[in-house]
Amino acid sequence: MFDGPLKEMMAQAQKMTEQMKAAQDALAQQEVTGESGAGLVRVTLNGQGDCRQVEINPHVLADEPAIVGELVASAINDANQKLEAMKKDSMGALTQGLNLPPGFKFPFS
Repeated sequence: MFDGPLKEMMAQAQKMTEQMKAAQDALAQQEVTGESGAGLVRVTLNGQGDCRQVEINPHVLADEPAIVGELVASAINDANQKLEAMKKDSMGALTQGLNLPPGFKFPFS
């Protein structure tokens, strides 16, 4: 169907697609932990961003509910930042040669 340079380009695209799928699968198996309050609250997310565990030091529960909520939210935000950095590192090698516009999230997540 395709010949010459176009055939080679299609083969490279297929290979890149397979590599990206493998990288995404590996990423989904990893976990990140965010924390706040010097470790008083910890939140663990998997590579897809699903929350797997929340740990709250019992001493924190004696505080105002709003403070506990802020600590949990901060730990979630910390974990999300770590997850995004992990995704960027993981996918960066695959997308390095592509001329993607600034701010373009690849693979479309």
